[in-house]
Amino acid sequence: MVCLRLVNMFCPFCGNNLEQVTRFCLSCGGSLECLKDTDQTGVPSAQGTSKQPENAKQTEQPGRSYKLFMEYRNSKSKEKQSFNCGKGRLKQEKRRVQINIGMMSPQGVDLKPRRGKTLPLFTDPEVAAPAILERAVQKMKAFNKDMDEGPYVLLYPDCSEVVNVPGSEKPFTLAEYKKDLGKAYARITLFICLEKHFRGGDDTSDSDSDIVITSRSTAEFNQADTVVFEFEPRNKSTPKHKPENEGKALGHSSTTQPGQIVISDTEDMGPPKSNTDKTTCYREEMNITLPAIIANLSQPIDHGRVSRFNISRANVWDGAVRGFKRTSYSENCDMLVKFTDDAGVFEEGIDSGGPRRELLSLLMKNLKDRPIFYGPDGRRFLVYNANAVREDEYYLAGKMIAVSVVHGGPGPHFLSEDLVHYLAGQPSFKATVDLITNEEVGKALQEIENAASVDALREMTMRHSTMLQTAGCLRHVASVEGKKDFVSDYLQWYIIGRNSSVIERFKEGLSALQFLNALQQHPTLLAPVLCHSEKRLTALELERLFKPDLSPPGSNRRLRESQTLGYWADYLLDCEESQTAVSLEDVLMFATGLTSLPPSGFELSPGIEFLDDSPFPMANTCSNTLKLPLLDAYNVFKSQMDFGMQDSPGFGCF
Repeated sequence: MVCLRLVNMFCPFCGNNLEQVTRFCLSCGGSLECLKDTDQTGVPSAQGTSKQPENAKQTEQPGRSYKLFMEYRNSKSKEKQSFNCGKGRLKQEKRRVQINIGMMSPQGVDLKPRRGKTLPLFTDPEVAAPAILERAVQKMKAFNKDMDEGPYVLLYPDCSEVVNVPGSEKPFTLAEYKKDLGKAYARITLFICLEKHFRGGDDTSDSDSDIVITSRSTAEFNQADTVVFEFEPRNKSTPKHKPENEGKALGHSSTTQPGQIVISDTEDMGPPKSNTDKTTCYREEMNITLPAIIANLSQPIDHGRVSRFNISRANVWDGAVRGFKRTSYSENCDMLVKFTDDAGVFEEGIDSGGPRRELLSLLMKNLKDRPIFYGPDGRRFLVYNANAVREDEYYLAGKMIAVSVVHGGPGPHFLSEDLVHYLAGQPSFKATVDLITNEEVGKALQEIENAASVDALREMTMRHSTMLQTAGCLRHVASVEGKKDFVSDYLQWYIIGRNSSVIERFKEGLSALQFLNALQQHPTLLAPVLCHSEKRLTALELERLFKPDLSPPGSNRRLRESQTLGYWADYLLDCEESQTAVSLEDVLMFATGLTSLPPSGFELSPGIEFLDDSPFPMANTCSNTLKLPLLDAYNVFKSQMDFGMQDSPGFGCF
């Protein structure tokens, strides 16, 4: 007789004692399919192994199934703990980023980075300034046994203290600084400095003297309209395009003069390169000029290579688009422009070429009327246009503006100040209802703005609730003063919010040649280049701009030239007073290819020469030279000047 001894069975999930094996555990509901091959004796059927004789005595130690269950549960618990630890480590690693930490020490009244003292620092991107300072000091002390005792302060590369994100009131965090700076964490460099040196206590230093940064307070830094520069001389006798081994040293050359400035990047302050002659000099300059900024933005332009443009004045936009979209085009190359309606004359617009400047002037004029812009003249802002999105016209327009300004052409001078402030990262927003040319929207905002009581304001908001709700500015009316917020919030959405996607694409184009970066660092100087200005050319400005090339004093020709200069001054006054057939802008365009004074200034100063063999004016726009006829009467001079400028829209006609 076979003797069977029943043993206890347990649920492998909750450990509940099973009187019989069912499909699901009656306690936790777990599936017991894994026990289906286990008989009530607790001995699993051995599939694939030798069968025991039927009369073999089946015995099993009590509690063996429970022991197997406990071993299984312990192994699963260890596996789960191991999985959780690995996940935690992965999460922690993802939140650690690398920045660079350097040291600053005084030299005279200035602070400067110390060479060879830059170290990497791994930290959390959400860390604030005090935590970075503490870790930076610890890291520096670990690698530099000669470190002085603190306290230390944390500084930006421009020598201002790290308190807020530059240009804002946001408290500093590494993530916010990286977002505003627009560069990778690994390219961020911060510095520590003894507090007594930063406050101006100790002016002695035994460190190098080739990097100089002027110390300023945080408030001054946040309000300043400056950028970091490197010194590199340029004068009229030096060609713009130099060989790679000449004039490229960052910092000095044998002809460097104090006060000449060149934009430079301050983020990499690591050990010096092998060439000791190429040392970088950084200085905060308070008296930066607009031409200096534009000149330095143009440094990457290779004047030995050109991008070709074939333009018809009847359709400037079409030819310009073809040129900018050509695969061989590069904004870092010079522009070679050929106007196909110039009677076969091929005049190359290289360096300070007139054809290039005329193309850029006509292009900015055409750009104003493109469907991507909306609003009144002089205050136009970007608006979404599906066809323009497909043609990527927003990116192209931004690039055209950047190229025009940096390559010596004019700015657009038609953008809304609120749009330009937004592009420059400034919070200012002062749009008014008259900016809205849509009659229905303008009328609704005018009604809200004219509400005289709370009840009237509530009635207006309910009447135009759909419009306000679309903009996300519909809310409870608490007081009549709230009408200003309704109008301001709607205008900001109407101009910026609803067009944010195309504005971002426009900014990408505007980033060409680092123009957007310069705009954000120099909004006071560069914003007027993009915005409309009521200031117009004056006769006195043009008279002073063009310098005459006169014959020797006492000669008969000198007398005629002096008389003609008098005619010229009177002609400019008549142009200013609209007493001539042309305007001052037409005169400037005829002589230089520009309708306004360029932000970069004229590299070759405009001049006046005199003609014996022609009764009409002539011009060489590449050299900015205007040639005036020597005539005996002012009325004749005025008539010939009008005729010559009106009938010579191109090159080579007169």
